[in-house]
Amino acid sequence: MLIAQITDIHLGFEPDNPAEFNRKRLDQVLNHLMDGPNRPDMLLATGDLVDRGDIDSYRRLANALSICPFPVYPCMGNHDDRANFATLFPHIPVVDGFVQYVVPLEGLRLIVIDTLEPDRHGGAFCEARAAWLGARLAEDRDTPTIIVMHHPPVEVGIEWMNTDPEEPWVARFAATIAGHDQIQALICGHLHRAIVAPWKGTTIAICPSTAPQVSLDLRPIDPEKPDNRPMIIADPPAFALHRWTPYGLVSHFDTADEHVMLAKFDDKMQPLVRALVSERPA
Repeated sequence: MLIAQITDIHLGFEPDNPAEFNRKRLDQVLNHLMDGPNRPDMLLATGDLVDRGDIDSYRRLANALSICPFPVYPCMGNHDDRANFATLFPHIPVVDGFVQYVVPLEGLRLIVIDTLEPDRHGGAFCEARAAWLGARLAEDRDTPTIIVMHHPPVEVGIEWMNTDPEEPWVARFAATIAGHDQIQALICGHLHRAIVAPWKGTTIAICPSTAPQVSLDLRPIDPEKPDNRPMIIADPPAFALHRWTPYGLVSHFDTADEHVMLAKFDDKMQPLVRALVSERPA
């Protein structure tokens, strides 16, 4: 099974521009997923779907995603608005006021959770959400499970975007998933970079954004002393492909830009391919 992921689309960053830069980048990724060699079985859209939470941007998002020949499963990010989202995506479950639901697959469960707290950039995970997730995990301890969420509960070293590991929501989330060995991975967004990290006995895979990326700068930052460091950079629009295998989840990260071919599978390369394949057990 091949699960594609896009994140941090931020449609509506230029609300009055019908040829918006972020829309072009989204379309570029979607076309790459549909027309490239790795068409996925499904697509996760992990939050910050729009930039200002407005209903017009969700309408444009629904239009953009309507071309997908595979199902799309979104979740909420800190730029999103639940009510406006639900107006344009009424088929996505809202439980106890939160966009949270289970996607049952063949031999795998996806649990999509909601880490949005209005007017807060960082994540949130209240007692009501913890109770819901705890119940979903308890009802099936055998099926391998992946949790899909916007905010990664891990510190990654980019100080102005970091999650503080001491935040109360992180502790509540960690306590909720503790002891549930069926959890194979957490799939997240928010940081606009490709990052993989171990956390609490599982693995966090963080997808780069379709919108412009965050600069990789691991130096300390002083909020009172602007130092002209790059913060947002125009790297190509990106996505992830998560391949579910009998051995677990394998995550790949790529961009939708043109890749210059330096070699192809032709008569010259055939001996190498034959040799490599012959080394494998029959």
